[in-house]
Amino acid sequence: MSRPLPKNVHISKHPCLRAKLSQLRDQSISARETRTLIYEISLILGCEATATSLSVTEDMEDMKTPLDHAYIKQTVSPKNISIIPILRSGLGMLDAIQKILPNAVPVHHLGLCRESTTLQPVEYYSNLSFNIPSFPNERGSRSLDRRNSTTRSLAIVLDPLIALGGTCTAAIRMLKGWGAEKIIIISLLGARQGIERVAREWEDGVEIWLAGMDEHVNEHGTIIPGLGDIGDRLFLTTGS
Repeated sequence: MSRPLPKNVHISKHPCLRAKLSQLRDQSISARETRTLIYEISLILGCEATATSLSVTEDMEDMKTPLDHAYIKQTVSPKNISIIPILRSGLGMLDAIQKILPNAVPVHHLGLCRESTTLQPVEYYSNLSFNIPSFPNERGSRSLDRRNSTTRSLAIVLDPLIALGGTCTAAIRMLKGWGAEKIIIISLLGARQGIERVAREWEDGVEIWLAGMDEHVNEHGTIIPGLGDIGDRLFLTTGS
């Protein structure tokens, strides 16, 4: 009997999602079909993930229906939400998560890849917005203008595969430094060892949602049986 997963890890039991994940494993499907399945899986999984992390709040603004009846406007809390897709494969999940949220939210991209020999994460791009430097002080250096600080209540990270967990762990550390108060990680598939590593990184601040889990990772850091390279499958760059 396998050991239980950490309490902040959630694997979907939705029958339709599990069937779509099985379809996504098929090596014969096209890039178009791959993109569609990733969108559909992300939509279902995103609904499950946000259902427990967001709450409904009432807006006191006066609203009227087309029949001219008053109603109470409802929205979600927290209001300060950001989506962070991990480049490049996380882009395949972005449209679905944007579709779920009732309002447009900032999207910040993180470019993280694994070094082929050490399998350690390497950052090659980030557009996380930090505080804007103020005018130079009397010493000629620039200090951060705290008036530009904003609360970053919730960060939704889109990382399709969690194999060894290094990339996702690096993203968590970056987002904690960025000021995120809570992080939701949405993934299509993870390997047990990687999932457990990510879950331990910030147990009270991170919730991990997955469509499925495989038990094994090979010597190349690839999930077995897995889904292959999602980026290559989406963008037709196999072997490049």
